[in-house]
Amino acid sequence: MATTPQPNARTVLFISKATPGDNEFALWLAPRLEAAGYEVFADILSLDAGTRWRKDVTDALQNRALKMLLCCSDETLERDNVQEEIGIALDLVKQLEDPKFLIPLRLRPYKKILGIGEIQYVDFVRGWAEGLDNLFAHLGRLRVKGNSATVKINQNWELFRRRSAIPLVNEPERLTSNWVRVAECPDAIRYFEPTGAVDRAAIAHAARELPFPAVPHEQGFFTFASTEEIAEALVDTGRFTAVHEFNLSEFLEGGAPELKMFNKDTSNIVNSMYRKAWHNRCRECGFIEYAYSKDSGFHAGNKVARIGQRIPWGKQGENRSSMLRNEAKGHVWQFGVTGIPAFWPFHHFKLKSRVLFAPIVENEAGSHYTDVKKQHRLRRTVCKGWRNKQWHGRILAFIELLAGESAFIELKLSPSKSILLEAAPMLFTSPVSTKLPNVMGEDDEEIDDSTLGRPEPEESEEESTV
Repeated sequence: MATTPQPNARTVLFISKATPGDNEFALWLAPRLEAAGYEVFADILSLDAGTRWRKDVTDALQNRALKMLLCCSDETLERDNVQEEIGIALDLVKQLEDPKFLIPLRLRPYKKILGIGEIQYVDFVRGWAEGLDNLFAHLGRLRVKGNSATVKINQNWELFRRRSAIPLVNEPERLTSNWVRVAECPDAIRYFEPTGAVDRAAIAHAARELPFPAVPHEQGFFTFASTEEIAEALVDTGRFTAVHEFNLSEFLEGGAPELKMFNKDTSNIVNSMYRKAWHNRCRECGFIEYAYSKDSGFHAGNKVARIGQRIPWGKQGENRSSMLRNEAKGHVWQFGVTGIPAFWPFHHFKLKSRVLFAPIVENEAGSHYTDVKKQHRLRRTVCKGWRNKQWHGRILAFIELLAGESAFIELKLSPSKSILLEAAPMLFTSPVSTKLPNVMGEDDEEIDDSTLGRPEPEESEEESTV
């Protein structure tokens, strides 16, 4: 038979956190724990209690806490109030004879500190939902069960979230996207085959080595080039003739029945050629190429921008500027972009932001770090404070370097055919706006606590996780 807890019974999961840095996580975690039947305490609910709030927090930890869930990151563990709560928790470990009283929750990689360095943590870096599942499993192993019969979710979690939320304004706002529209592209694509005996492997090799995009297929290759241009470029390989010429729109939408190809196959071919044209333009402009898991990113190096140099962008109204390279935390970060072609709902390129890190060597960037995990860790720490406007500003500065004095970015598909990209991202209109400030000062770099989302996790081999 269930017994009613005594007034001073330990029934509470106490969340130790930094304010306001961990508020978002605590507001996400607490109601989910309560929905599973646990009783939860976090200082968020005591902040309106005037001078008594710290006393209430200490009392909850010393007298009511069954376990302490410690939010762990370097920033949180440096806070005085968190260190005080760790001290109390370590005393309770001895007093209650419970070595598992303190449960670290790893929100970001953190340096080990005295007292908790060897305690096994629950990992939330991979994702909060996955971390919550691991926390429930860990509590189960410790025989700390929620009471599903007495589920009660404190409405103050949601009230606090609403109170601290960014208010909306019933006014439309223009938003800058990361899409650039294809303003012009060729009407036709051609399929060439040799007129005589040419080794198939030699054809494929020649197509890949052309200075403009071409994609091998069966006994020939696809290209946007003319017959004359192919004859000149492949004079040492053999003679070729255009066996088929397709309208580009029909090729993308309906495939190539003559070659028994579906539209997915033909879209992939055009996508590949658009990508190669983008890559060629970025190399021509002197950007640093770096191979990511799915595609290459091109980054600003010392050939296109000095460290700390602001690149002007914006031709209408007030001109702006953004840095594409700078020093941070003892490294050089170099902004870059991956251009991803897309054909729906119209031809455009999606510009994916990238950041590449290198050591500082004689006041300049050395060779970029080859350790993929190190690159990920540096993106997490250095870029976490960049605001949306900073990311967009860097994209606009990158576009400015690609376009030069033109209103378009020209991507060569052959000596006579090109894609023209509008040298400005597309604008969308939101029906509402916010009261967030729209102006950044000269020093507003990497100091904001907001992020654009949780990055990909890395694990150190010597770290232990739950």
